[in-house]
Amino acid sequence: MFIRSKIILGAVTLILAVPAFAQVARPESVRVRGTLEKADSTSLSVRTREGATTQIALTEKTAYSGVKRLELSDIGPNSYVGVAGRPMGDGNVEALEVLVFPEAARGTGEGQRPWDLLPGSNMTNATVTAVVSSTSGHDLDVNFQGKTVKISVPSTAPIVTLTPAAVNDAVPGLAVVVTALQDASGKLTATRVVLEKNGVKPPM
Repeated sequence: MFIRSKIILGAVTLILAVPAFAQVARPESVRVRGTLEKADSTSLSVRTREGATTQIALTEKTAYSGVKRLELSDIGPNSYVGVAGRPMGDGNVEALEVLVFPEAARGTGEGQRPWDLLPGSNMTNATVTAVVSSTSGHDLDVNFQGKTVKISVPSTAPIVTLTPAAVNDAVPGLAVVVTALQDASGKLTATRVVLEKNGVKPPM
């Protein structure tokens, strides 16, 4: 009876451990920002903003985008934006950059979460409900998941949108922001590569 109980207990422990192991082993999404040093059809070599050289694998599923500069006047009610910013004490945000999503990408990552553009920064993906002039520039009222937040956009904050790009556009010397999955061994595999285009660097 004692042996049987030990066997059952061991089986239960194993069953409970499997989901935990699967959770630990799940690839982590990371961002690599820097300058492209080398590129071919299977990998990128990026000199990161921290000064290290990082190798990133490419697959047939890797997506590519360029960036195009916009003006604040290009943003209106119902624009869907992604804003990297500094949280303010009142719950609102000061923008570090504003990405205006193409209509086909509306709803991408809706919500607010920590971001790694600068220490303590966050990302707000939301729908603009109003654009209001202010003494410091312009304020965007945005809504996500039923919550309204005011985004203060200084005149120094870059405003861009995404444009089509392809693997052939990835040439050495360009500024890049790569979203990649990192597995347990540390290997990085790119899911999206955002490239400098016509001198406009990805600010996110």
